[in-house]
Amino acid sequence: MASLQITPLGGNLCSIARESPAPQLIIAFPPHRASTPADSKGAFSALLHGSPEAKAEGEKAEGQHSKLVGRNRSVHEFQKHKVLPQHVEQYKELIAGYYKGIHESEDFHAKLTGSWEIVVGEVDTFVHIFEYEGLTGFEKTKAQIKASHASLLSPISLGHLEFFNHEILPLIQTRTSQLNQEFAFWQCAEPRTDLGGIVELRTYSLKPGALLEWENQWRVGLEARLRSGHSPLGAWFSQLGELHQVHHMWHYATLEERRATREKAWTIDTWSGTVTKTVKLTEKMDANVLRALPFSPMR
Repeated sequence: MASLQITPLGGNLCSIARESPAPQLIIAFPPHRASTPADSKGAFSALLHGSPEAKAEGEKAEGQHSKLVGRNRSVHEFQKHKVLPQHVEQYKELIAGYYKGIHESEDFHAKLTGSWEIVVGEVDTFVHIFEYEGLTGFEKTKAQIKASHASLLSPISLGHLEFFNHEILPLIQTRTSQLNQEFAFWQCAEPRTDLGGIVELRTYSLKPGALLEWENQWRVGLEARLRSGHSPLGAWFSQLGELHQVHHMWHYATLEERRATREKAWTIDTWSGTVTKTVKLTEKMDANVLRALPFSPMR
């Protein structure tokens, strides 16, 4: 099958940044009363497993953090496909036609942001980012893909899900799906097809409860990165799938430009402060270098 080109859809990779107010924490202490054996048993259970009240408050805080730092506008699905090495070229050809059908169809509530191949890091792996109109748009699209049938206007001879399961799935070792939301403060890139170069996708696994502090510190860190010549493409935090993750995407012309630009950032005082404060919030970091596929709207 010949490679297919896709005309990029409208809309920014991210929206205009806006400030979010810092939350206030109010602690109220209950009046003292004498302890009972039941209290001791409850305290021991809470020590081992965490009290129900603390768990509920923790879940509530995580939800509040998401509302404070996110746009609450669109949902971005990160699809990751680890492909069998001997089938990489066949996969690239087939996935172009498959995503072209979804991307251009008026039947689906989905917009392809970009498709990339990892060339340094987790090689033989492909990253695809789709944007949906909220969770409702995500659910509608998945249901419509499942229910789709062959069409004379479609480049594939089966329904979308049938085509994927018969033609593409056998080429894939493993795959994951993660729903993410954009950070509200991040400065963003317009969809364009003349970027060239490479993209770095950095993924940070945060300690639970650290999202709000991460966002606060990166407000300063992003400014330092921009002053040093970095080109940010987007930033997201996970909501479903693997939780407590943050993704940052940067564009560079070459790996050498990446090295020089990152080195320049260390000459800005606020950047070292951001690193010092955010490294304490992080449990794991990954940096993969990506190249856009020919049909990617962002390339």
